[in-house]
Amino acid sequence: MIPVHAESLGVKVVFDPAKALKGKDVIMILRIQIERQSGMLFPGTREYSAFFGLNEDLMKGANKEAIIMHPGPINRGVEITNKVADGPYSVILDQVTNGVAIRMALLYLLMGGGKDDHLD
Repeated sequence: MIPVHAESLGVKVVFDPAKALKGKDVIMILRIQIERQSGMLFPGTREYSAFFGLNEDLMKGANKEAIIMHPGPINRGVEITNKVADGPYSVILDQVTNGVAIRMALLYLLMGGGKDDHLD
């Protein structure tokens, strides 16, 4: 599901999750929108989880203090195991909580807020 020319955008494409996580400080998991997938491009959820799901074994390769992020909602057992999602290095709940305020602030600024605000 990686775009063909992804590396031309300045990213390094790695297909092995263990190699991708090796020594990393921050691990950002994205939500798979299963409801939007066609059967041709996406394997079953069990297969996806087995090959790409974040689990305890994969976390062993990351830095010991690595934080785990996910914008939510989580497809538990597919993108990430419960043990990792609820573990001590997960900042997922904080990220979800703060995400609402961040989006509100960005929308405010994009709509021109802040330019003419005065303290009278």
